[in-house]
Amino acid sequence: MYLSLSFGMIECVLLGVMAYDRYVAICHPLHYTVIMDRNTCVQLAAISWSSSFLSSMVINVLTLRLPYCGPNVLNHFFCEVPSVLRLACTDTSLTELVVFIFSIIIVFIPFLLIVVSYARILLSVLKIRSASGRQKSLSTCASHLTVVVLFYGTAIFMYMRPQSKSSRAGGKIIAVFYTVVTPMLNPLIYSLRNQDVKGALRRAIAKQRM
Repeated sequence: MYLSLSFGMIECVLLGVMAYDRYVAICHPLHYTVIMDRNTCVQLAAISWSSSFLSSMVINVLTLRLPYCGPNVLNHFFCEVPSVLRLACTDTSLTELVVFIFSIIIVFIPFLLIVVSYARILLSVLKIRSASGRQKSLSTCASHLTVVVLFYGTAIFMYMRPQSKSSRAGGKIIAVFYTVVTPMLNPLIYSLRNQDVKGALRRAIAKQRM
């Protein structure tokens, strides 16, 4: 539970940091190497990992200190905090409040950063006169946007809908998608920007057609 929550939080923060990186690259290209130098990138990565591991530790400690009288069967594929809290035989309002606060800090703020960054990027792209320039700028963001849509889209669909027995059953499939499928697709999505990978993929598709 600690590791799955930590890695989920790290994904959220890193997606926000990457959106800021795309914003600097497109809106301030001449200052990119100065703003996003090696030390800045290391610090942003360290903040992402340390804040996520610390937040997950706080949530897990509060969750596991609650009394659990039974039943001890989770209606889920793994120990996710909301599913575990349903098994507690005491008032969980304090823990739920802490989870909500950390969700705002770790999930909503990076998402807001992504929205603001891409709003500024869109305004900058619209000012570019050449079509090739617009296409080049948008292609820089394509892989990151794809991952954002896959990760946040499934996570929001999972947590922002009314909780019922049928929705919880279907939610298990969605949870597997954003915890397993999306991270598994990340290397493929990001590597498709590489021309050698694109060429190898075209050759593989051509062989299948033959």
